[in-house]
Amino acid sequence: MPLLLRRSALFSALLASLLTIPLVPARADARCSHLGRVHVPGAEHQVTACLDDLTTAGTVASGHTDAADWAGLHSASTRNPSGVPGIQIDGYFHDTSTSNPTHGWNHDAQFVIRLPERWNGGLVVAGAPGNRRQYANDFTISDWVLAKGYAYASTDKGNGGLEFYKDGRRPGDAILEWYQRMTQITVAARATVARHYGRPLRRTYAAGISNGGQLVRWALENHPELYDGGIDAEGTLWPPDDGPNALVYLPVALRNYPKYAATGDPEAHDAMLRAGFAPGSEFLWDFNYRAIWDGTQRRYREEVDPDYDGDLEAGIPFCQSGTPACDADYDYYARPRSVHQAVRRASLTGHIGKPLITVQGTLDALLPIKVHGDAYASLVRSEGMAWRHRYYRIEGASHLDIEYDMFPDRMRPLLPCMRTAFEALERWTARGGGQESPPPSATVPRQTSGDVANTCAIS
Repeated sequence: MPLLLRRSALFSALLASLLTIPLVPARADARCSHLGRVHVPGAEHQVTACLDDLTTAGTVASGHTDAADWAGLHSASTRNPSGVPGIQIDGYFHDTSTSNPTHGWNHDAQFVIRLPERWNGGLVVAGAPGNRRQYANDFTISDWVLAKGYAYASTDKGNGGLEFYKDGRRPGDAILEWYQRMTQITVAARATVARHYGRPLRRTYAAGISNGGQLVRWALENHPELYDGGIDAEGTLWPPDDGPNALVYLPVALRNYPKYAATGDPEAHDAMLRAGFAPGSEFLWDFNYRAIWDGTQRRYREEVDPDYDGDLEAGIPFCQSGTPACDADYDYYARPRSVHQAVRRASLTGHIGKPLITVQGTLDALLPIKVHGDAYASLVRSEGMAWRHRYYRIEGASHLDIEYDMFPDRMRPLLPCMRTAFEALERWTARGGGQESPPPSATVPRQTSGDVANTCAIS
């Protein structure tokens, strides 16, 4: 689900995504002497560079990432590794949409692939969270796995930005393209990595946050042959059985939160809890109401139900209940069958074909854990796949780790738990014997001492 924030002084960085980034030309280097022979199968365009540091410590200055893509996803106290030399490939696959202006290409289906000089035989593939671009996981995932020796690849999912819903011919097409682009970058990156290093991959993992976590689940359900396992952090769930989803609970929030905020209205509060918001997350509701819920509801509703507001595109921002075609009054269950079919096309089943570890914060106020994480774990169990799944409910974490920076006395960040879970996945899927099963699924108590921003124990 999106990490879409309204324009404000605090969040202008997250929406400064229309900047173009000049790529610094590749430099001559003996260790990159075969730079010109690196080729991504299927790429319509690519630019290759030999870099002293593939992590954000180096790529921000060289123009090989964009910090606006990953703003807000990690705590300001997060420590990251650096000093990983290697090759970066930027490019795009064939596409007809133009919502990604990065590098002045104005072309969607952009990707980034990073090939560290010291390779451990593995590859990590990610898709952008929210409606961000291919660099969105650079600080949270890429830096960390590159330092462990993995090659890394990420996609912009083929459409993005605040008007992603304009892509495609049928309702739901934009989301379906995300799944196709995840498969496309995985296949292309696996071939690129094997050719570059001259030997087969030993392991491939899918990793993602939010909408990126949704892609991890879909990948392991639909193309498990491409992966050894996956890490899903707070992934979005569109259930297959017309169960509760974001278009059910967000209108409840938009309609009731103003009454709760103004007077403490107990009926409005109870309506929020019945919709799925966690008791104890109330202190996060104001931030989410002002910054996230409204844009999320309107844009995703436009993607699957464009007829609801007639000729309008993505409704009326912050309209009051009672306003014609107001998203605060949206009733998903009363909408035509075609709307439900569009949602079902994007749905997940829980039938995972490779090991998956899910982490989600119990205070998530954008994707409430009851509606998303808990419900997906139930789907996995119903499919008889619980033996391939571990689910860690992280007490005190929410959807954006910037929220931890706002309320450090009440919360913990999720990212350290995602990284701990990744290492558990490595041990779980180790080859040649020595596999170690992760701890059983559990609710992990909130850590209140030590280096909370950089450590997490899931056992």
